[in-house]
Amino acid sequence: MTVGFVQDTPPDPIRFAYWVPNVSGGLVISKIPQRTSWDADYNRRLAQIAEESGFDYALTQIRFTAGYGAEYQHESVAFSHALLAATSRLKVIAALLPGPWHPTLAAKQIATISQLTNGRIAVNIVSGWFSGEFRAIGEPWLDHDERYRRSEEFIRSLRGIWTQDNFTFRGDFYRYTDYTLKPKPADPLPEIFQGGSSRAARDMAARVSDWYFTNGNTPENIRAQVDDIRAKAAETGNRPRIGVNAFVIARDTEEEARAVLQEIIENADPDAVKAFGHEVKNAGKASPEGEGNWAKSSFNDLVQYNDGFKTNLIGTPDQIAERILALKDAGADLALLAFLHFQEEVAYFGTHVIPRVRALEAARESRAEAA
Repeated sequence: MTVGFVQDTPPDPIRFAYWVPNVSGGLVISKIPQRTSWDADYNRRLAQIAEESGFDYALTQIRFTAGYGAEYQHESVAFSHALLAATSRLKVIAALLPGPWHPTLAAKQIATISQLTNGRIAVNIVSGWFSGEFRAIGEPWLDHDERYRRSEEFIRSLRGIWTQDNFTFRGDFYRYTDYTLKPKPADPLPEIFQGGSSRAARDMAARVSDWYFTNGNTPENIRAQVDDIRAKAAETGNRPRIGVNAFVIARDTEEEARAVLQEIIENADPDAVKAFGHEVKNAGKASPEGEGNWAKSSFNDLVQYNDGFKTNLIGTPDQIAERILALKDAGADLALLAFLHFQEEVAYFGTHVIPRVRALEAARESRAEAA
């Protein structure tokens, strides 16, 4: 029988992150008109708006080839540094893809950025789902679980380089002998994020990651993932926190919000959605359990890359705030959010949703203290 995770102390306030649109096409595979831009000036201003609005993190994306509506892409680490230079508190999570990146280079890049920004850089280790991308750039495409074994060695290498002098490691993918990196990252040490729903992904998170990102889902299904990961993590002493993907459509009325969702889906690029679905579902089928992140995603779900519609943060600010509390109750520590028109919708979220979430959290804590 699975036992639900029990908080032994009052939970921290839920944190908020946003997907950085550093690739063209926004965060939906749709031809709906968008005011979101992938360019640097737009994203610098967006980072400032997010910081002013109460967001804690921004997550840059890594893509090497065009596809699925994303014709142009800025590289994630350099772009993360540009956003950090434009802000003072926001932490930026740079996506790294083992294979194209070697941990030696990644460790040095991130340590330098950490020193330059007082520790505001983090990393998201992406194990890879797009075989065509690897073939296009001449990188070997490993079997599903081998990709996660490599990612785990990548994480162990990063952490070892960042915390030890004379670091020695003997893995199947990476090897080090008495390697010392100086300067090491500033305090705090860069947090390590990862995603994935397969058994290999969850087990890796339980062993070595600070944060685990899950695709959008219902609170009930998120709870099942949280319980599974934390039960596994208890065996190792690790305690990964959980981030949940969601696409937000916050409007003054639920009817307005639902109409926007319908318009996004009606304007979906069917060929691109089907191609994306084919690629990601094949990647999941290659896992030993034959199921990955997008195994149960419908066409409509796949219009948003990471099943963000499933989380149902679509409606009025009050409705969305209540649903965010339900995610927190399910074990989520962070909501990773995407929007249609990023700048104005991030500002709206900060003005109308985050204060409602904080008020609900405060009221709940007051009731708990009075009980």
